[in-house]
Amino acid sequence: MVHEHLLDFESIRPYEDQEIQSVFNRLKSEKSFLRLLGFLYPQLPPEQFMDKLMHLKSIRQFQEQVISAYVKDVIKKTTKGVTVDGLKKLNKKDSYLFISNHRDIVLDPAILNVLLFEHGFNTTEIAIGDNLLIYPWITDLVKLNRTFIVKRNLPIKQMMESSRVLSSYIRYTLSEKKHSIWIAQREGRSKDGNDRTQISLLKMLNIAGKNSLVENFKELKIVPVSISYEFDPCDYLKAMEFLNKRDNASYQKTKQDDLMHMATGLRGRKGRVHFAFGQPLDKELDAIDALTVKNDQFSALADLIDRHVHLNYKLWPGNYVALDMLNKSDENAKNYTGKEKLVFLEYLEDHISRTKGADRGFIYNSLLEMYANPVVNQRSYNVEADL
Repeated sequence: MVHEHLLDFESIRPYEDQEIQSVFNRLKSEKSFLRLLGFLYPQLPPEQFMDKLMHLKSIRQFQEQVISAYVKDVIKKTTKGVTVDGLKKLNKKDSYLFISNHRDIVLDPAILNVLLFEHGFNTTEIAIGDNLLIYPWITDLVKLNRTFIVKRNLPIKQMMESSRVLSSYIRYTLSEKKHSIWIAQREGRSKDGNDRTQISLLKMLNIAGKNSLVENFKELKIVPVSISYEFDPCDYLKAMEFLNKRDNASYQKTKQDDLMHMATGLRGRKGRVHFAFGQPLDKELDAIDALTVKNDQFSALADLIDRHVHLNYKLWPGNYVALDMLNKSDENAKNYTGKEKLVFLEYLEDHISRTKGADRGFIYNSLLEMYANPVVNQRSYNVEADL
């Protein structure tokens, strides 16, 4: 049974311990990978770094000594600290499907894994779209970091088969390999700060289930995760994308754009960062059972995940400032000081200045909406409660 699974998953699965030496051998001759090493670790010649890699024997060692060490360095240099809550609700022996909002291509799952590791949990497997695998060595690198591949932009028949394999792999990983998984709630990042779970993601997750929709999702042990960055280093790049789409309906990001987003996300200033783990969805799913139309069940599940993501989202002073600037009011002034408002507006000014020659008013408004939407979404639940 397991052998059949492995054959099925060959094209998407992460690497295993016994494969890492041959992967390192391959990476040794990749010039652009060696250039990246020189950029990431300027104090160490790439050959020396590769020599260090050749001594590693397991994926866990690679994650601990290379990936985790680098991410901790990024946290130290580009954030004002990362906080976490909700881990006490989880059992270290269980495997969960972490469904989270998505802001940063690389750092969302990378920081999550560092936090899990520091609190005595095993690291998760990570879902990544193949559109980001710009070079073969990027594929090698992410698969060394317990990442599995989500195939995008396939013809419809192949897409259906790919979704079936992906759904089976996720269920197999959680139930048989006993590894937790991180997956974003939607394809691509939320560009406007309006975090919403895609129905198509939930439909894919359900394909390999053998029982009722509610039972299938209970088996996955879904934990909604809210990731809140005080500042998003890629915000102006996301705003430029909106502008380009406004001016050219057929605009598409290039692979170089994706690389630029990855590098900017790693290097840019983030302020404070907070990860909130929600309650594993179990009893709450029972209410969905009463719905008789399957699409209504999927919509209700998406709303349930969104509710957890929005209510657990950590709002920063800038989020409230943005909402007040949009509404030309000061009704949220109790949530920020004059100094905090100034810091946020200076930050916006700095990022708008990087979009030289662009429609300044459009970029400014896009940035405000990005930061205001988490407040609007969180409050929508409080309004419901008051009704």
